[in-house]
Amino acid sequence: MRKLMSLLLCVVLFLSVCGAASAEENAFTVVAPNGAPGIALATLAVNDPDHFPYVAADTIASVFAANEADFIIAPLNAGAKLYKAGKSTYKLAAVVTWGNLCFASQRPDFTLESMNGAVVTLFGENTINASVALRVLEQNGVTPSEIQYLAGAANTQSLLLTDAEAIVLTAEPAVTAAKIKNPAVTAYPLSTLGAEQYTQAALFVRAETLEAQPEAVAAFLEKAAAACAQCTDDVEAVAEASVTLGILPNAKVAVQAIPGCSIRFVPALEAREAVEATVAIDPAQFGGAVPADDFYYAAK
Repeated sequence: MRKLMSLLLCVVLFLSVCGAASAEENAFTVVAPNGAPGIALATLAVNDPDHFPYVAADTIASVFAANEADFIIAPLNAGAKLYKAGKSTYKLAAVVTWGNLCFASQRPDFTLESMNGAVVTLFGENTINASVALRVLEQNGVTPSEIQYLAGAANTQSLLLTDAEAIVLTAEPAVTAAKIKNPAVTAYPLSTLGAEQYTQAALFVRAETLEAQPEAVAAFLEKAAAACAQCTDDVEAVAEASVTLGILPNAKVAVQAIPGCSIRFVPALEAREAVEATVAIDPAQFGGAVPADDFYYAAK
């Protein structure tokens, strides 16, 4: 009897080890920037942080170059440009954020029309964000007296809070934090001013992963779509996860900011028309042309 029990115990242990190995073998690594795009899969990441590392946004190109992560969340134009240049094998799986940019000011009479003849400060000269902002101004017939540039959103955010006359381009979740600090701040999302189809950040899948595990990739994308849907359907859960992961500073900012991050999972082929419309705004940011057919992932 003892021998039988020992044998059964060995079998159980063996199966447990095999099961753990199998789970590990099929677990994907998903790298995301420690910012608004990283919110998209926060409810998945919070339960499995070892497989969902977050990195500084300015290091995401090196993640593509390393070619180790199974999935990457990154600016769409960055992934497309690297793919076109032959420096990345990552294909577009889905667009996950559709623009978190805002024009903002403390001015009591701040409206879109009041930007005519005013100094407007954008961030990221010669970037797709600046190009989208300039296109929105043009589409709305707004002609500032001068366009100035600062390095990043943190810089324009600081200007917004310290200069009561400044008009700046900023982004969620920073603009929500600014409003909480100073209720005088008024913001207009670019997504309400003609940039609702701005394909900002995307989920990319490594070609080698796709080739080796196509069914597992398809299953993961279903989970990713559900996580993105929570950003609309269950904001509190996403907020809690985002704060736990350190993406957002606190629940108050998180709950108010997440809806403005425009998170929506749209599969690659369904998003293609919007992707090409975004490319048309500034083709140079995408390597000079719309992405080729093989850039788009399609489930078989």
